[in-house]
Amino acid sequence: MESSVLAFATDLLDEGADTFFGNLTDRAGVGGVTLASVYHQARDVFPHNPRRVVRYLEPGAAYFRPDPVRWLGRRLAPVPSTALGERDPFAEAAEEAHRRDLKLHAWTVFCHNDRLGFAHPDCAPANAFGDRHLTELCPANPEVREYALTLVAELARYGVDAIRAESLHFHGLRHGYHHERYFEELGPTAEALLGVCFCPHCRAAATGAGVPAEEVAEAVRAELRRRLADESAAAEPADLSALADGAFAAYVDASAATVTSLAAELTEQARRHGMRLSFMDGGGPGRGWLAGIDLPALAQVTDQIETLGYARTPEAVRERIAAFALHGVRPTSMAVVLRPMSSDCDGPENLAAKIATLRELGVPEVEFYHYGLMRLSSLDRIGAALSD
Repeated sequence: MESSVLAFATDLLDEGADTFFGNLTDRAGVGGVTLASVYHQARDVFPHNPRRVVRYLEPGAAYFRPDPVRWLGRRLAPVPSTALGERDPFAEAAEEAHRRDLKLHAWTVFCHNDRLGFAHPDCAPANAFGDRHLTELCPANPEVREYALTLVAELARYGVDAIRAESLHFHGLRHGYHHERYFEELGPTAEALLGVCFCPHCRAAATGAGVPAEEVAEAVRAELRRRLADESAAAEPADLSALADGAFAAYVDASAATVTSLAAELTEQARRHGMRLSFMDGGGPGRGWLAGIDLPALAQVTDQIETLGYARTPEAVRERIAAFALHGVRPTSMAVVLRPMSSDCDGPENLAAKIATLRELGVPEVEFYHYGLMRLSSLDRIGAALSD
């Protein structure tokens, strides 16, 4: 079973290569590192970082040095984090990983990019009222798709083994902005409908698939106005598949086709450069319909589906993998992320049992979240569990 630890470039920059890679190999005993190449805004606590305990990550920042020639004339282009200074942590990681015979994966957040969304609102998703969700980029937008394709090609020059594609889909309303406020109870239906994209590109894609996009948008606006105006209506259950006489479901299916086609294009781009592409579905089966995640289709066009095995027991991890199998994703084509911290594990035996469960099911790859966010003792826990 292949293994790696997810990490930030700032972990490498703050600790230095010897300490960073020494912890990965000597303490965690893993065979690779999954380094964030583009990441969203965050504020995190780093228990063992020698330079700072609390760090703010910049919105939509890149943690490698983009080639300016590739991005000439593009509105959407990766912006290096100010934390890099004059360094290129991906080049440093690639050199060290090669020297130590470790695999390097590029953990890349594609469509959740608040920097680019705020700078270019026309590339962000729009709800049925035309309001733009500026923390995101729309997968149907041609500029967004070209940005994603170029990003994959850029990362190939570092000798990356695999692209871990996070956020390669649409997002719901409650995703990604600090100080989000909902003082009235909206209800799950209104929240779901407010997260569906009706930008011109999504409408055109739906229309091309034979869906009456304008009628669907009108029906969604009417349903939202009703639920926003009436507290009792907000709590009403709804069958979204029946909205607009079934056309809403067809509209969402067209959105899923948009995501699947983009994932297929990026997978082919990665393969041309000798890399694999893993599509990260953190929510799991039954949660991704409105985000455009069609698991059976994605399993056919990508190299791997990756999910979060965040659970207290091995049995819960097993159930999660079984749910993916019911949706056309074989365990042998999956990667699973585990958390070795106390939030999920009470000791190395617990983590070892989860790893054993994944091995038994045929899952070929396990990753651990997250180098900088865990104590060093949790790295030791990984090493003990892998050697069990």
